[in-house]
Amino acid sequence: MDKIKIISITAIVILVAVFGFIYLQPAKNTVNNIPSVDYASDPVPDFNEYERVQDKKRAFFDYLKPAIASQNEYISTVRALIMKYQEMHSDGQAYSESEQEELDWLINEYRVTNSEELKPVFTELLRKVDVIPEDLVLVQTANESAWGTSRFARKGYNFFGLWCFEKGCGFVPNRRNEGASHEVAKFDDLTEAMYSYMRNLNSHPAYKDLRAIRLQHRNAQKEVTGHALAEGLSKYSERGEEYIEELRQMIRVNQSFISSEGI
Repeated sequence: MDKIKIISITAIVILVAVFGFIYLQPAKNTVNNIPSVDYASDPVPDFNEYERVQDKKRAFFDYLKPAIASQNEYISTVRALIMKYQEMHSDGQAYSESEQEELDWLINEYRVTNSEELKPVFTELLRKVDVIPEDLVLVQTANESAWGTSRFARKGYNFFGLWCFEKGCGFVPNRRNEGASHEVAKFDDLTEAMYSYMRNLNSHPAYKDLRAIRLQHRNAQKEVTGHALAEGLSKYSERGEEYIEELRQMIRVNQSFISSEGI
């Protein structure tokens, strides 16, 4: 996996100016042993073949749900590991060389400011390393990929509107402005793409509000829902509040397909 700079396709002007780029780090550490859902040899289904809208929605969500569950399982595993290291630190236990390497990797991967005082490091890691609700992922992918029919989704597993900035890293957009150098990121499989998307939401400064909302719900022992977290995605799209309401409307309208086999 090459290092790729990625960023939301609809938020590029805002985020480049304010926050800079995201980095997708190669899997060099055992903590980055992403749970495997092998999509590499399987092409993205042709969702245009469905005549009934209900069938198309059901097929689209059924295709994505295993990868979402797999990535959230991975995130939960990493979160438990962070808690273990936090407890070790509180008890005054020293880390082994491999444990220290894993902790350093996590600090770098999730863009956490490192310091000798580890208490705030663990606080920030646990704020960032947390699951993304399935309903939010499903409607965002539907919104950004036109229900899986965009050429970037069909040919590069990019259901998320992610750009990259190294020549040859993806697809050259048909309507790219003169002088622009970005490409639309291309991934080897759905697992890699889903990892990149979730890491983006969990680490980029643009989505700190999403993470703050999630933490508030956890602290209040309230369910963390896509409807709630959508409030923190105003910078994912240049449409801001309109984009948030569109995602929430999609969650409401498609609830039967999200929560079950559909109708």
